[in-house]
Order: sequence, then C-alpha cells, then structure tokens
Amino acid sequence: PRCSLQVLLKSDAPTGDVLLDETLRHIKATESAETVQTWIELLTGETWNPFKLQYQLRNVRERLAKALVEKGILTTEKQNFLLFDMTTHPVSNASEKQRLVKKLQESVLERWVNDPQRMERRTLALLVLAHASDVLENVFASLADDKYDVAMNRTKDLLDMDPEVEAAKARGTEMIWAVLAAFNK
Repeated sequence: PRCSLQVLLKSDAPTGDVLLDETLRHIKATESAETVQTWIELLTGETWNPFKLQYQLRNVRERLAKALVEKGILTTEKQNFLLFDMTTHPVSNASEKQRLVKKLQESVLERWVNDPQRMERRTLALLVLAHASDVLENVFASLADDKYDVAMNRTKDLLDMDPEVEAAKARGTEMIWAVLAAFNK
C-alpha cells in the first residue's frame, strides 16, 4: 500500500550536508506538500513526471559514493567489463562496516526491545534501509543458525508491522515508517 504521509518542512536551517541541504531547498520550493513516496521517486531520479523534474537531485548515487570516499568508508576503483570501464566503490574501511553489522545484530538479539517505539531511531532506520537494500540476510549471515533464525524472525515481525499505524504512534519515527511503506509498495 502507498503511504499517504506528506513531508512537511519544519525547518530549512542548513544541515551542513550538501545533499540534505539541496533536498531541503527542493522541499521548501514545492507549492504543495508531497508524499514520502513521491519524494523518494523525485530525489532518486525515478520519476518521469515532467512537471516535477526541477526537484530531482542530480547524480545522487555518485555524490553519495564520493562523500563516503571522502570519509574513508569507500574507495574508488576502475573495473574493466569487456568493452568498457566502470567505476566501482568497494568498502575500504572494513571495521566501520563490521561496527554497523554488529550494531544491527545486537539490536535484534541482546538489545531486543520488542517495541519499535522504544527502539533507538537510528537503529530502526538502519534496519529499514538494510531491508530496502536487500542486505539483511548478509547482515545476519555470520550468526550461528539459531541466532540467525531469531534475528530474521524478529526483523520480519518488525518490518511486517503496519507503517501507517506505527507512524501514528510517532515519537519522531514517522518518517522512518513512511520510508518503509514506500519501499514496501
């Protein structure tokens, strides 16, 4: 189901992040409020609406990759694929990746609260994004079989909750649930 939650700008104060600040300017410039689904399509360049093209972010993936390269998380390599070269961005900071994997594993095992309203927002957002990116199985792959099953079942229960109902419970997680609904469409 499409999530009908609209994005309303509370503050246009600069965040210091180029992409976030550009996004804020786009949201501020819209004449009417758009849904989270619409903004995801606009900001990722996956819309064909000619009346909304001015709100698209340009080269989002490349710009995100460049920012992660600058932070030392990724590196840049050229790979040859038969007839053409392609730029790839493999992980260069394995310890940072492992820290995130461990954080997610612990969040659904040792620190499981069984209540999304009590879950730390950044952890909930990471779980939603890992799910949307199809990497949750990889996150839990290093666990023993019994713990893997527990982690996957708890995460499935969490992600199967009704995003509209959970968003209504609020406490600052409305946007996270709206993003989950958008990816579950």
